[in-house]
Amino acid sequence: MYITITPQKLGNNYSQSSVDFVGYLEKENQGLEQHEMEHFFNQYGDEISAEEVVKEIDGNTAKLKKKEPKFYSITVNPSKYELRKLQNSSQDLKTYTRELMKDYVASFNREIQGRPITIDDIKYYAKIEHQRTFKGTDFQIKENQAYATKILHLKTEIRNIQEGRGEGDIKKMKKEIAKLERQAPHQQNGKRIFQGMTKAGNQNHIHIIISRKDASNTYSLSPGSKHKASEVMMHGKTVRRGFDRDQFFNSAEKTFDKTFGYQRNFAETYKAKKEFIKNPKIYFESLMKLPTNEKAIALKVLRESHVPILPSIPVSQAQLAMKLFNRLRRGIEVAVKSSSIGI
Repeated sequence: MYITITPQKLGNNYSQSSVDFVGYLEKENQGLEQHEMEHFFNQYGDEISAEEVVKEIDGNTAKLKKKEPKFYSITVNPSKYELRKLQNSSQDLKTYTRELMKDYVASFNREIQGRPITIDDIKYYAKIEHQRTFKGTDFQIKENQAYATKILHLKTEIRNIQEGRGEGDIKKMKKEIAKLERQAPHQQNGKRIFQGMTKAGNQNHIHIIISRKDASNTYSLSPGSKHKASEVMMHGKTVRRGFDRDQFFNSAEKTFDKTFGYQRNFAETYKAKKEFIKNPKIYFESLMKLPTNEKAIALKVLRESHVPILPSIPVSQAQLAMKLFNRLRRGIEVAVKSSSIGI
């Protein structure tokens, strides 16, 4: 599970309205019949229109400054192992989203008029998406880049020759392009992976847009607060503040596991990935102490996350901690991002 929480983009990319972001989330519905579309939903309603989402989010921004985010975005990316546990992906992910948002409000160290925040205090809309495309930041694109650059150069030469601006053997160049296409290290269905290519397999994930203000348009509820959980004196009163991301991410896993009966392996847990960041030696020692079956699954998860596991793993835990850490840290960081909740 990989979950991100990001504020509304300000500046040239997005205006003060949510219309551009909501429009972006409608991209998969283009060209589909009404019954084929995935609609927005919230805690109690389904088939909510994009127009209603924009109206509700844009109309819930009282007293927010021009440079303050008007909404936040949560993206929930279940792993392929988690997705396999679902019986009906769209409906199951809707069910999970509604439980997840209860975890979200419970992670605020805030009160509204002396009571804890509840699910009815937030204004959010969610949408299930079924496709993903390769981005420039994906390791497959980065590692294929040298081949892509050579291919582009050859295609440019061919075009120059065809338009009378150059000379050369076009047939030979086309053969070289075909060779480079085959040699690129990352392929999908027999084709070189390139930026913008649709990813194969089950890519179901969830996008959630949440108003910065509470449902009454009175209180500001920011999951981006720098304060984790604290109290401060304001106007002579003790005020609780903050959002506990650790609590939210841990709860997100537990809620998924409980809802779908999922048996989460050590390598998939937020706690383990965070341990790697804080103390890699303890992370690797804990990995090697797992029962044989669980350790095998954990190593498989890491390999499939494109972590370059050493051919022979040292028996000594000290050796393991040092050698694997020095050789694999870069790869493990990829796994942290691609197969677990973001830290």
